[in-house]
Amino acid sequence: MTLFESVFAGNDAVYGLTENAINQAIETHGADKAVSFPNTAYSLPCYYAVTGTKVGTLAELKEALGVVKTLMTREKRTHDVFMSGVATALCAEFIEVLKYIDGAVPYEEPCYGHLADAVIRELGVPLVTGDIPGVAVILGKAASPEEAAALVKSYQAQGILVTLVGDVIDQLAEINYKTGANVRVIPLGKDVTSVIHVVSVALRAALIFGNVKPGDAATLMEYTMKRVPAFVNAFAPLNDVIVACGAGAIALGFPVITNQEDVARVPKSLICQTDVSKWNATSLEARDIKIKITNIDIPVAFASAFEGEIIRRKDMQVEFDGSRVDCAELVQTCDASEVEDHKITVIGPEADEMELGSKNSIAYVVKVAGKNMQADFEPVIERKFHNYINCIEGVYHTGQRDMQRIRISIDAFNAGFRIKHLGEVLYAQVKNEFDAVVDKCEVVIYTDPAECTRVRHEVAIPTFEKRDERLDNLTDESVDVYYSCILCQAFSPSHVCVVTPERLGLCGAVSWLDAKATNELDPAGPCQVITKERPIDENLGAYEDVDEAVQKFSQGALEHVTLYSIMQDPMTSCGCFECICGIEPFSNGVVIANREYAGMTPLGMTFPEMASMTGGGVQTPGFMGHGKHFISSKKFMKAEGGIERIVWMPKELKEFVADRLNATAKELYGIENFTDMIGDETIAEDPETLVAFLTEKGHPALSLDPMM
Repeated sequence: MTLFESVFAGNDAVYGLTENAINQAIETHGADKAVSFPNTAYSLPCYYAVTGTKVGTLAELKEALGVVKTLMTREKRTHDVFMSGVATALCAEFIEVLKYIDGAVPYEEPCYGHLADAVIRELGVPLVTGDIPGVAVILGKAASPEEAAALVKSYQAQGILVTLVGDVIDQLAEINYKTGANVRVIPLGKDVTSVIHVVSVALRAALIFGNVKPGDAATLMEYTMKRVPAFVNAFAPLNDVIVACGAGAIALGFPVITNQEDVARVPKSLICQTDVSKWNATSLEARDIKIKITNIDIPVAFASAFEGEIIRRKDMQVEFDGSRVDCAELVQTCDASEVEDHKITVIGPEADEMELGSKNSIAYVVKVAGKNMQADFEPVIERKFHNYINCIEGVYHTGQRDMQRIRISIDAFNAGFRIKHLGEVLYAQVKNEFDAVVDKCEVVIYTDPAECTRVRHEVAIPTFEKRDERLDNLTDESVDVYYSCILCQAFSPSHVCVVTPERLGLCGAVSWLDAKATNELDPAGPCQVITKERPIDENLGAYEDVDEAVQKFSQGALEHVTLYSIMQDPMTSCGCFECICGIEPFSNGVVIANREYAGMTPLGMTFPEMASMTGGGVQTPGFMGHGKHFISSKKFMKAEGGIERIVWMPKELKEFVADRLNATAKELYGIENFTDMIGDETIAEDPETLVAFLTEKGHPALSLDPMM
């Protein structure tokens, strides 16, 4: 059978299944039955992305199937093969969405099925920074569970996000291989149609980050080909349906690698590699993915894929907990003569001298020296410790400064991991990432309780207090320059963040000091100096210098940006923002939702629906993406009256920002406990109830000038 015949046959088979499934659903539920995937603003994201039409009912789904039929042309041309592949993918989406009727939860652990919009936004930052250099889709059944595990582990060790479809899921479960979003190995489902859930991620990335217009199929496919580094690994045997799905993947720019020898081969797109141990190298070459090799002398793997790994108490060998005993993590700038490069010292007991499951003290001081090193870079390096340590397989880290907690798993300990290896990781990563300012690095790790107490109280805490005093005095007015951040342009080509001391990057991950350090480390990199010498309107945060910078860095897509307004030329959003705020006209204020919040807001929109109003590097007056810490800034919506405009946010977010927001409100307006005046989902999810609550509390937004 030729490739044409196989794809067409697979497409016809899936179309027939889809038609029958829709007809049966209509017979059971009625044509007006609502149909949509949960926790997405796009209903059926793939169909919406390709056609520009949102499907809301079974009747509309049946009508959409007729549109899919028009893609199923049968000339023996490459175009027909690819379009039949796309049609197969859309049919798979229709079959999958029927599983979610009436709020059903069709997938059980370990399978995920549909991935929410919030998951895609969370993946945005690691994808653009290269922490996730690619996305692997592994489909079918390996020759053995061990072969499957070896393939998955090879990608994990490179930080690649792995998704699983079919029997490979059971094979990994059989040998207790750890899967889940926290270790970036995501089982989607055991039916081949569940592969659509990773395709949906790729297409929503184009809508969320790339500002691709729904229905512009050509631009959509160009975006996925150039900006979504995905590929497919399909174990033999391949049936016609899998081949048809593969044609859809290739249409999006995702090469397919298989070990089926008699498959019709397409150079760089459909590749036969009979040796599964070579799939990793073959896949990376086919998708042109470059892996940055980090060689660290430790007995376990080191990769960003392990960053979300959780070590339960029953699985831990030892723990270090700054909330119970004295702990600290500190960077100290020293003279070069005081630092012996790559010296790792442990002062106190090693892990094998500690009781199983015990809680211990730890303090590590990373001494650095370099002619370009500045004290301002110390906290920037320290904040990276969380990522560095979490990238160690079998090691868990939370917190920072003198409140960190570290767990070493039994498996990591049995593999030979010891406390000294923390020093190896810190040394290697500091020298690797900060090589422009760090010439020499030495790590001293204290586990002796008395020494930990001394380091924490006599060295670390006084240092932190001095830094905090400096940061408290660091304002937009006190600095001479701001910085651009265009990291997200890998996915959102026209987006530009302007980072100031009082406005972090909207992802929440880039502060002014971070941007300053990034510029020092890589002067031609994503963070460039923006002067502020020619103000237009300082209340708006409008500067000629800023306008010129955003015009340049957005390749002319933007002309004007204000730093402190939500209504006039607000800053663009890429899609990976922590929060979004939007005007609530009944209360004359703004509603804020964070991406973790899955409920309804008084705007009548969920977070994904609010987020769909902006993103992709476009300006949307009345909506603004931002970081959590910006909420308590004195510059938050300064042009429209500032934080007094905040009338609602989810309870969890309100509790997170309460201390800082209350302090700002008291300083600016003399209001005590301002967050008590702000509604949340336990108080109101509709504007009428919200306004009644605000009136009772005497919320200041009700007496401010209208924003519209």
